[in-house]
Amino acid sequence: MPWKHWSSERLGITLAILAALGFSFKAIFVKLAYAVPQAVPVDAVTLLALRMCFALPVFAWVGFQSSRGAAPLTRRDWLGLTALGLLGYYGASILDFIGLRYITAGLERLILFTYPTLTILIGVLCMGKTASRREIGALALTYAGIGLAFAHDLHLAAETTTVLLGVAFVLGSSVSYAFYQAGSEPVIRRIGAARFTALAMLVSTLATLLHFFVTQPTSALIQPLPVYVYGAAMALFSTVLPVFMNSAAIRRIGSAQSVLIGTLGPVLTIFFGWWLLDEPLSLAQMAGAALVLAGVLLVSRR
Repeated sequence: MPWKHWSSERLGITLAILAALGFSFKAIFVKLAYAVPQAVPVDAVTLLALRMCFALPVFAWVGFQSSRGAAPLTRRDWLGLTALGLLGYYGASILDFIGLRYITAGLERLILFTYPTLTILIGVLCMGKTASRREIGALALTYAGIGLAFAHDLHLAAETTTVLLGVAFVLGSSVSYAFYQAGSEPVIRRIGAARFTALAMLVSTLATLLHFFVTQPTSALIQPLPVYVYGAAMALFSTVLPVFMNSAAIRRIGSAQSVLIGTLGPVLTIFFGWWLLDEPLSLAQMAGAALVLAGVLLVSRR
């Protein structure tokens, strides 16, 4: 297997790119599930609960296997896992799912991908890290590209109030996920990527299910077959696989470089939104995609 001979950095970059591919499909699956014809469309809390239920067996098994023979977690570890689990795949996900009710998948990616900047700023301001000139240059390229790619969508937004509401929810998601990314690196290095990911996701799943049972009737879980299909696909391809890849990438190349490579996500979402959701594809979006790719190549260089 050729990747067995790759350097740790090269493998980390590859894992980060594959994680971005998986995460880019999440908004597509959500929009497809919302569009399934039925009397009452599936709501954000129910859809997120389905996603986490489908993913739960995998995370429970990985958490059990990775904890066998490992050193017991300290109180500090459990506090960190609980806080990060609530921030990352519960808080960030629920805000993002609600925001997708009001804005397109493409615009959602624009707002959500402010988190790399926020992650680096949190690391610099709160964790004593420094940003290299290469990271700053890559940030400038990628965010110029993202802004250019979605300028057309923002300009043509018809219902300003609705769009602003969606933007507010997704921006909250971005802030929550930035704190998750910034805080996860030291915990991952202390307890391991697989163990951290599985346990943090179990915390997120329990919080999601508690939220569901407090706010929704159990009958809300009865949905048309396509909703279950999209929920299962989201669990496997946009949750289980990319979160483990992302954690492994963070362990190898650090959170700053991982999130910068993750800015490939908006480019991929533009394409899949055009292909599967009939969202517009313009020259500005293509030019923006080129800038994002240039930024990713810059940060990926040795």
